[in-house]
Amino acid sequence: MTGQSQELLTKPCAHDYKVNCGNCRLNSICLPLALERDDVEQLDEIVQRSKPIQKGRFLYHEGDEFQSVFAVRSGALKAFRTTDSGREQVTGFYFPGEILGMDGISNNLHASSAQALETTAVCEIPFNSLEKLSALMPSLQRHFFQIMSREITEDQQLITLLSKNSAEERVAALILSISSRNARRKLSATRFRLPMSRIDIGNYLGLTVETVSRVFSRMQKLEFLQVNNKEIEIKDIEGIRSLADIG
Repeated sequence: MTGQSQELLTKPCAHDYKVNCGNCRLNSICLPLALERDDVEQLDEIVQRSKPIQKGRFLYHEGDEFQSVFAVRSGALKAFRTTDSGREQVTGFYFPGEILGMDGISNNLHASSAQALETTAVCEIPFNSLEKLSALMPSLQRHFFQIMSREITEDQQLITLLSKNSAEERVAALILSISSRNARRKLSATRFRLPMSRIDIGNYLGLTVETVSRVFSRMQKLEFLQVNNKEIEIKDIEGIRSLADIG
């Protein structure tokens, strides 16, 4: 068991759907950022919470009518689209504190499906209510725009990532991305669990499963990483940065 796993065991159940925006441990990186207490209470009134989604179940499907955006409270989800040939193409992974579902804003239809990678709790935020509330709270509107901007930036980073020729660069860049996102959530940037399968990683990065496994093995031999099933410990982050071709 990693130090991070031990730390999580001492915290209250992360799947408690009775939590509210005011006492949620993720409120510093989710929508309530920079809101005054009264404003947080107003936001909390429109947020809908339900029991956790079980692994493999869908939050929404590609083509579903867009009604809400979702904040991940615990667990993880993957987003994917179906290609013309019927293949699944993974387009992203979402972790606690992150917002998904914004792909439906433009056409009022979700452009991708979202599936739980493990037992996952989310906050549902009806978009019509969020729009009205944002008009009354400039700080909320600004923060939501920042989230949308980050989503666009990460899409652009994925395009850049997939243009790289090296499998090592792609895998290393993904590990660094998850590390920095963990740090943003005040979790360990060097010890974490990968909730997605090697198949999903390969699909996302445009690599075969065998290639993904080979890259992880090479990183272990270089002593950049320690891998135990899905548990990852970064031993040399500068080494990984060099593999990702990041100065």
